[in-house]
Amino acid sequence: MTHVNPDVAALIAAGKAAGALSYEAMTLDEARLAHLARRDTHQLPAEPVSEVRDFTSPGPAGPIPLRLYRPADVSSDTVLPCLFFMHGGGWILGSVDSHDGLCRRLANQAGCCVISVDYRLAPEHPFPAAVDDCVAAYEAVVANAGALNIDASRIAVGGDSAGGNLAAALALMGRDGTIPAPIQQTLIYPVVDIDQDRDDYGPDTAGMLITGATMVHFRDHYVPHSDHRKDWRASPLAATSLADLPPALVVVCGHDPLKAEGLAYADRLEREGVPVTLLYLSDQPHGVITMTKVVPQAIDIQDFVAASLRDAFRVRAATA
Repeated sequence: MTHVNPDVAALIAAGKAAGALSYEAMTLDEARLAHLARRDTHQLPAEPVSEVRDFTSPGPAGPIPLRLYRPADVSSDTVLPCLFFMHGGGWILGSVDSHDGLCRRLANQAGCCVISVDYRLAPEHPFPAAVDDCVAAYEAVVANAGALNIDASRIAVGGDSAGGNLAAALALMGRDGTIPAPIQQTLIYPVVDIDQDRDDYGPDTAGMLITGATMVHFRDHYVPHSDHRKDWRASPLAATSLADLPPALVVVCGHDPLKAEGLAYADRLEREGVPVTLLYLSDQPHGVITMTKVVPQAIDIQDFVAASLRDAFRVRAATA
């Protein structure tokens, strides 16, 4: 295995010196506060955009909060392509606030509208609550594309970690006609096989915040009933077929317990005829894309994701 990136190694050493706890060693409230605090300690200040607007859409359990971003120097009436974004956090952590900086930069660099969804979290709302919220919010965004100045023919889905899991599920639903089909799926170190135990994740890199034990902790909160873990909405890798899905960007990190399943998903997509761009970062950990203050390469990773989206929107416009 490739040695861990020096910036990440320094981060691990600092965390060890400070006595940082893993998420599974904290109470739920402590973990949520720690996760949100890393926005300030791990991320550069959020860059300006031309518009940030909070709104809601109807959901199965009440209004679903969403946040809309439009890139800088774009007039309010310009019709833009859109990334429908779902944040990570193991389905128990995270919010539109924790991923605000990432969404702003993607909007600016991809030249698109980004809409981030604040789906319900487990364990208060276990599977499939997050899926149901994302489906309802996505359908509302498509239905109201005109009012939002969005090009309904150029909407992508994406997310990191648990959000990548939800994005992959929405892409499958779009393929099957359950919801309007997105044109691209951006899967940043996605969870695609939740039906694993601690030993299935392989050896952990010492000092990492996210380990196999952490993933089991997240899974047990999100999908407490073991008979639900083979449901493809929770484990997209369990889908009978991945054929005819939209083109995918899959980001995989070498020091990540999700490495094997991410590579397996990218491989299956390619074997089943789906165009795939695989970005493999052998020396990076899970969560790196939101570590812009402590891992400078995170900015380049964000810009690679934005370039992939920009190209997907360009290709769709050219073939429309």
